Parts: sequence; structure tokens; C-alpha cells
Amino acid sequence: MAKVKTIYRCEQCGSDHPKWAGQCGECGEWNCLTEIRIEPVSNHRAKVNIGGGYAGQSANITTLDKVTVSNETRLATGISEFDRVLGGGLVTGAVVLIGGDPGIGKSTILLQTATHMADGNSSALYVTGEESLSQVALRANRLDLPTNKLKVMAETCVERICEVLAHERPAIAVLDSIQTLYTETLQSAPGGVSQIRESAALLTRFAKNSGTALFIVGHVTKEGALAGPRVLEHMVDCVLYFEGQSDSRYRMIRAVKNRFGAVNELGVFGMTDKGLREVANPSAIFLSRYDEAIPGSVVMISREGTRPLLVEVQALVDDAQGQPRRVALGLEQNRLSMLLAVMHRHGGVQMQGQDVYVNIVGGLKITETGSDLAVLLACASSLRGKALPQQLAVFGEVGLSGEIRPVPNGQERLKEAAKHGFKYAILPRGNAPQKPMAGIEVIAVARLHEALTEAMRLSEELC
Repeated sequence: MAKVKTIYRCEQCGSDHPKWAGQCGECGEWNCLTEIRIEPVSNHRAKVNIGGGYAGQSANITTLDKVTVSNETRLATGISEFDRVLGGGLVTGAVVLIGGDPGIGKSTILLQTATHMADGNSSALYVTGEESLSQVALRANRLDLPTNKLKVMAETCVERICEVLAHERPAIAVLDSIQTLYTETLQSAPGGVSQIRESAALLTRFAKNSGTALFIVGHVTKEGALAGPRVLEHMVDCVLYFEGQSDSRYRMIRAVKNRFGAVNELGVFGMTDKGLREVANPSAIFLSRYDEAIPGSVVMISREGTRPLLVEVQALVDDAQGQPRRVALGLEQNRLSMLLAVMHRHGGVQMQGQDVYVNIVGGLKITETGSDLAVLLACASSLRGKALPQQLAVFGEVGLSGEIRPVPNGQERLKEAAKHGFKYAILPRGNAPQKPMAGIEVIAVARLHEALTEAMRLSEELC
């Protein structure tokens, strides 16, 4: 057999080097050389035939309607909020990558999932590379989890892990974490770019061939992105991110990629001394009920994945002592600056000499544009010192020309607001229901100045 050759390739310019160096000799970039295995090309590969087709081998071509489609076999994790994020359960043979800040609960929820599934009808194997088996057992005992059926193993070599998985044939396996694993075919240390990429590729191929579903824990960088090569997220079927502060009670799991379910699906959990507990009514934790209405606060009807959520948006507008500041927590800061410019031009509300602070209560991160109208109404309320009614809910996208644009799933958002007792809703005209809804008054607007006028009218009448 021909020997496998190892080279080091620059991630910036693609040049190859016979040995590792701190700097690429071609482009001058630092710390960009990664280990690459070059396997010899076999001499029995099919050669292209000039007349079309391949010599010695024919490709099977068919139409898409003749392809046999099998129904997805989903496994219940025993945690309904986790099943929601996964798209209804764990698909057989799927590879799920879950990342988050240290101490936020990645290992906790996976240990809970593995013990629940092992205690049910599914076999499970927990592979730890960061902790000892005694540490895993201590955590399970502290969380009062059933430990008599969950199999555990401390191993970091991918080849040996695959051998054990092939012998045990578990329904699911948890690997904590990908940064501690290594493959014997590469010489670099665990945690490197090449080791992470090759280890993930081996595990993904094994999962697809064996049908074992894999949970892989991934570390994150200081910017909050998953550590390692970007191709890692392309290899797996599902990428989950933990959101929330480690000192906060609540945690959110968001699906940023899912081949078997909705993207941006959100699961809400509460951290307790017995582990993560699912929150049945997430809208209740993001709403703060005051004795009286206060300026700068408005309730927004957001939508995360397939679930509508009621979230409180708070704004504080104050005189600037120097250069005006624009601070957004839970929202994109550049979008806040753009919305304030739109409100100045098309709403007649000027905030050039004001500091503007906007916060999403509960630590939730809102990525959809349906929050635009609520943010502007909260800012206008704080600037004028006029409180908006507590029974008011708002949603809608604001365009650069001052128009209020409709957002998806407007009817479901309205139903969620009516279910929680809200009596008024300001929304885009394109989302107005054809028939009046019982218990809630719908105020449809087409322009930003109309929304500001209606909000101030309700403030004067009800507050």
C-alpha cells in the first residue's frame, strides 16, 4: 500500500507546505496552516469516456418522483422543549452539534436527555472526554437522574469510540466534547482545526451508516461562535446554540440549522438545582406586570420558529452629555440606528442629541424584523414621558420610507396576545384580520406617523 502523505495547507491562499510553520511563506498570514492528509490515487478509478459515460461503470439515473422516500423515525428525548427545538424529536442517524458558553448547561441537558432515553425504550451511551466517570456520576446523582441503564465511557480516540459504538449499537450517543477528540491518522494535537474537521467527518459517516444518533458538544469562542472550522457546522444535520447568561435563571436553546425541522426554533428552560426544567408558558417569563403603566415599555409579539412569544421591550431616552450613544441589548445595534433615522424623517420625532438604550427583557435575542414598530413606540414613549397601556401589544416591520410592512403569521401572533388578555393591538394593515377578533381591538396602520398617533391616543385615553 502507498503511504499516506501529510502536508500543511494555508487556509488563506491555499499553498502547501511540507512542515508546519507559524507563518505562511506565500501570503504572510500567521497561524493559518492546517494539517491535510493526501491519500494516494488508486489506479483503478474509472476514466472519462469521450463518447459519454464512464468506462467499466454506469451511473444509475432516475427521476425524482421514482425515488423511494421513507418516513423519518424520530426518538422522543423525554423533554418536550428539547423535542420542539429538534423539530419533533431526534431523527435516527442524525448528528446534532450543540454549543454555548461555559457553564450554561450543555452537559447538563445532554446528561438529562441520555438518562431519560436510556430509562425508556432507547439505549444510550455517554462518552466523556473532558470529565472523569466519577464526575459524570456525581452530577447525575446531584440531579437525581436514573443511572442504572445509562452506559458511560471515558475516551478521546475517535477510532476506538466508533469501534465501541459499532459493538454496542446504541440508539443515541453523546460526545462531550469535539475539541477533546482526536483521530490517529493525524499528528496534530486535539482541538486543532484539522483534528476537529477529520473527527467530525468520521463520526458523521458512522452515524449515517449505523443509524445511531449523535449529540456532539462544541466549545465557543469569545465572540460566541462555535470553535473550529466553519465546515464543522456544514457537516452536521442540526446546530443548536445555548442563549442566556450563566448567572440568569433562564436558558434558551435556538436551532440555527436543522435539516429535519424549523430554523430559529426556540426552547425555553429554567435552571434549577435539579437541572434544566422546561418552561411551559415562555411568554409569561418575558412579561413584567407593573402596578401601573410606565413610559418606555411596550409588549411586542415576536415569533421564534413555530412559536409566537410575547416579549417586553424597554427603552430609555435621555439627554446626551457628549456624543449620543445607541445601545441595544437583544437587538442589532445597527438596525436601531437605522430605525431612529426613519422615525426622525417620517415620524417627526428627533433624537439627535439623546442617548437611546433599548433592552429586551429576559435576555432574549430577537432577530426578526417584526420588532421594529415596538422598538420605535417604546423610544417615543420614553422621550415624551407618556406611558403606553399595559393591555397594548405591537408588531410590524418599519421600512425606510416610513411604511409599516406586514410580517409572517400575523393571525397566530394576534391569537397569542388575545390568549394572554391583551385588549389592543397595533399592527400592519397587511396583517389585519378579515373578521373582528373577540376580546381584542385591532388597530391597523400603514405609515409610521399613524402608529405614533394611535399609540399616543391610547396613552391619553387609558393611562
